[in-house]
Amino acid sequence: MFVVCIAATLNAQQFKVSGEIRPRFEGRNGFGTLISPGQEASYFISQRSRISFDYSEQKYRVFFSIQNVRVWGDVATMARSDKNGVIFHEAWAEYNFTEKFSVKLGRQEIIYDDHRIFGNVEWAQQARSHDAIILKFKPNEKSRLDLGLAMNANNESNFKEDYAVSQYKNLQYAWYHTNLIEGLNLSALFLNNGLTYNKFIDAQNSDQEIAYSQTIGARLTYKLNRWNADAATYLQTGNSPNNLKDDKENLSALYLTANAKFNITNHFTIGAGVEYLSGNDEGNNNGTNNAFNPFYGTNHKFNGWMDYFYVGNHNGSVGLIDINVPIIYTINKFSATLVPHFFSADGNILNTDGTIADAYLSTEIDLKLSYKIHKNINLNLGYSQMFATESMELIKGGNKDATNNWAWAMVSFKPTFFNKNFKK
Repeated sequence: MFVVCIAATLNAQQFKVSGEIRPRFEGRNGFGTLISPGQEASYFISQRSRISFDYSEQKYRVFFSIQNVRVWGDVATMARSDKNGVIFHEAWAEYNFTEKFSVKLGRQEIIYDDHRIFGNVEWAQQARSHDAIILKFKPNEKSRLDLGLAMNANNESNFKEDYAVSQYKNLQYAWYHTNLIEGLNLSALFLNNGLTYNKFIDAQNSDQEIAYSQTIGARLTYKLNRWNADAATYLQTGNSPNNLKDDKENLSALYLTANAKFNITNHFTIGAGVEYLSGNDEGNNNGTNNAFNPFYGTNHKFNGWMDYFYVGNHNGSVGLIDINVPIIYTINKFSATLVPHFFSADGNILNTDGTIADAYLSTEIDLKLSYKIHKNINLNLGYSQMFATESMELIKGGNKDATNNWAWAMVSFKPTFFNKNFKK
């Protein structure tokens, strides 16, 4: 009733209140890295609880998303406070100067294309959002240009302080998307990314500086009848931090991908894809970093769901070649997805005796089953199995011969509590 009264008082064009409750069970036995002798599997239930408020008029829109992330049992049953508290996952406003130009600023998710460089990491219970300002230009129905800017600091201060948060100090980007012909779309991205590092001065002193890298690339998507295909390439240049040397180093890295899917029937789809992320050779310290970094992408979506690569790990390592064959079946409210992955390293891996190891790392089999219980309730079940090699042991540790697997079950409730248009 309180929400309805406020909405009527505001006399808004539209006001919507929605929520999400998302508990997820996980059994991790070699998730993220190979399990070691003496280690045992972990079992837990995590939960995202979120409520969102969306208010819009003709000239502007304001959006708030408030959430709590918890693990069942992380506080006592009579706790006075929550472990993680409640945060604003999003809190932004957008103003439309004209039909073709708007500005969006505040805490917000940034998502482009297939989430490879910018994504909201929806799988993670906390997800990802940025403090940023975005200028949006829509010259016509087929094209759009976004210019983004973020500038971070620890707090309000009167003098310069070292930035202590483990993320970028600042970034600027431009993203352009257009429809070339029917079914064929092109996106282009330029990202200037600033990461801090401590510059060595002497044995007692260092000075925090910023290493700037540039990510430049494009992505094509094509859809025709039963075919869906995409291809992308990104080049990274500039500099990256080298924390081992307390300095920055040259960056020269490459990303390539190509994927295709074919709908054999209305229910059955099969595909094939390859992804290449350049990496460094172990033992080769030539002063140049050749490891591609996907930065702020939804990395859980790529390279296997067991998160062995680029989900808080593997950055600056030997890179990756991922050959995958997705198989998808859908009927009514049910879908099943099976994705075998075949992983190899791009850079050289060294055996303990200094010789070069086999580049082949592992095969991973991912399975997900989904069922729509209700229009706002979805059930998902998953199982993944990792079949690793000695080369995977060399870069990850653990035991390749142990059973390394992961199982999970998640139910998502997304109710809309209130949604109404109001006329002035």
